[in-house]
Amino acid sequence: MCGHRALLSWTGTRNALAMPYVRDFPQLSLADADEAGGKGANLGELTRAGLPVPAGFVVLRSAYIDAMAEGAVAGDIAAGHAAALGSTMETELDTECEQLRNLVHKAGVAPAIREEILASYRRLSAPLVAVRSSATGEDGASASFAGMNASFTNVSGEDELIEAVTSCWASLFSPRSETYRAHMNFEAMPAMAVVVQEMVASERSGVMFTVDPRTGNQNELVIEAASGYGEGIVSGSVEPDNYVIAKATQQVEHVRSRGSHVLSDAEAAEIARLGIATEKHYGSPQDIEWAISAGAIWLVQARPITAMAQTQASPTAVGGNVLVRGLGASPGIATGQVRVLEHPSQCDELRDGEVLVAPMTNPDWVPAIQRAAAVVTDSGGMTCHAAIVAREFGVPCIVGARTATQVLVTGAEVTVDGRTGEVSAGRRQVAARPAPAPVAAPPAIPTATKIYVNLAHASAAAAVAATQVDGVGLLRAEFLLLEALGGVHPRELIARGEQATFVDKLATSLTSIAEPFFPRPVIYRTTDFRTNEFRGLVGGERFEPVEDNPMIGYRGCFRYTQQPEVFALELEALARVREQWPNLHLMIPFVRTRWELEECLRLVDSSPLGKQKGLHRWVMAEVPSVVHWLPEYVGLGIDGVSIGSNDLTQLMLGVDRDNAQCAALFDESDPAVLDAIGSIVATARRLGITSSLCGQAPSTRPEFAEYLVRMGITSVSVNPDAADSVRRVVAGAEQRILLDAARDR
Repeated sequence: MCGHRALLSWTGTRNALAMPYVRDFPQLSLADADEAGGKGANLGELTRAGLPVPAGFVVLRSAYIDAMAEGAVAGDIAAGHAAALGSTMETELDTECEQLRNLVHKAGVAPAIREEILASYRRLSAPLVAVRSSATGEDGASASFAGMNASFTNVSGEDELIEAVTSCWASLFSPRSETYRAHMNFEAMPAMAVVVQEMVASERSGVMFTVDPRTGNQNELVIEAASGYGEGIVSGSVEPDNYVIAKATQQVEHVRSRGSHVLSDAEAAEIARLGIATEKHYGSPQDIEWAISAGAIWLVQARPITAMAQTQASPTAVGGNVLVRGLGASPGIATGQVRVLEHPSQCDELRDGEVLVAPMTNPDWVPAIQRAAAVVTDSGGMTCHAAIVAREFGVPCIVGARTATQVLVTGAEVTVDGRTGEVSAGRRQVAARPAPAPVAAPPAIPTATKIYVNLAHASAAAAVAATQVDGVGLLRAEFLLLEALGGVHPRELIARGEQATFVDKLATSLTSIAEPFFPRPVIYRTTDFRTNEFRGLVGGERFEPVEDNPMIGYRGCFRYTQQPEVFALELEALARVREQWPNLHLMIPFVRTRWELEECLRLVDSSPLGKQKGLHRWVMAEVPSVVHWLPEYVGLGIDGVSIGSNDLTQLMLGVDRDNAQCAALFDESDPAVLDAIGSIVATARRLGITSSLCGQAPSTRPEFAEYLVRMGITSVSVNPDAADSVRRVVAGAEQRILLDAARDR
């Protein structure tokens, strides 16, 4: 069912009247991560912060989406991506990915998009540029996509630039990218922005971590440096110099060098100063790429550190002869049999739980890294891409061990210490060692407006709950049901007499979400599949009508009143979970009229859930009639309203957001839509109920988020990777409101 989930998840967001396809760095910030990708948004943020960044621009993800639609390949790409995620054989995955890349090249860059790209390119002062992928979700706090997507240096000329952009788009669908997405549970349709940046003629370059990821020591930062361009470091083909610098004193310790030092102490200290300034600006540890050209230091990339030493006790090996030593790149200890491989094409030879020993680490080894007990390489540095991925996967990793492939023999049992960088003979008992000091998460910026998150999968709940969000504003039932029921239509299960299975599995999924968030609220939106989506489930054709326009068809609240049996099972599962986790609450979607809501609430009241105290009852505000009916809904006992801005915009403007020909009409900031949102929020305030909005607009448009705050909305609910940036935008808006009020007095 991976394919079904993916097909449901890719929709365009561009409004051609309000947003161009290309934006210069100074026009971007972290709030633009959805459109500019993590890399592009970070370069904009660094530029706006006054840090030294080479000039450039970003080709937004909407350019990719519209180009694929105009090239008539979007549907084929969605189907192919679904098949790739479901592939279990490497050869099958390779074939699927090759076909996907061919589709992207077939569509190419549409003429209007090409003209915008070339106009921005002509404004740059240097003809040589770097062209880098900036995919949605890349370079975020939870996943780096390190080295997974294509980048090109020394690109010159208009034709070469356009070809590089197309190749970046196509790199979304490499086998290693699809494997990484599957491992990280990223099942939504991927999309790609592209960074175009003036080339820095690097005499020396490298990578810097503002916290040592091996130890979690936040008082030190780590710099790796090499001559020339930085590709050698990040690919693992170059063994870089390694420096550890005390933040307080700027004292430089040379941990490893190939002879003469690449950096002087003064240069290392200046790079460290820029790193500290970057970390202070973001409020969290950063992974930064830098370059030196003609004596000037440039920052060419920054992203959150996605993985570092864990806070739990770290085991340490006892005894054993040390066979090889290298640089600890991913902390932890593992024992297992050695498997020496020379090339990533041999990855299938690695058995689960073996120690992978290879000449170097690079992203092509990802399928093997995620199966390995540990990784040891001859070359590479702790900031190479695959070392970063090993840390994300929690796999102990040693790089730069020089003779590992010669000394270690396939089949030999060894113990690998990813912190000390030592490989010792035999399996060894381990003893607990005190954990390193954890890296403290930056304190959340206090806001009166709550920052909630949207969730769809139980697997992500614990990680998101560990961040500083205020709760779950939208928990989508559809994906939970797909996962819990294995893609079987709910009524098919009922026909088989498996109602208990339905309730048990859904309750288990809900518990795994409500528990880590407790006592923060979790708002569960009951099932709102459209009939065409329901028909794709096993047995769906037996139960679903064929509709000409499912968007405004048999769905949501009205469906519950006509076929209450599935709704009743959802209510039973909710009631069971709330007995232990009362932070779980109910939201009813797609409410059109008063009478259907009244009947729906009667079903709730007659269920075990309706008898529980403290239950909050929300409605989604997707249908424009809610502007008229909301006071009546409150009178029926509704105490929360969540504005579904995507559906509300479609129905206010009469436009299908998935229709490429009508994309220019879809605008969540249209005055008619804003007026409806303002009316809903004002009514909620007047009647004393909670108001929220779930949608992409607060993530991508700071002015939209500020509008909501000025209207007095109670909360906004956004994707987890946007929560921090939206919180900063909301905090700024609240401060401006206070200042405006003070001036008016």
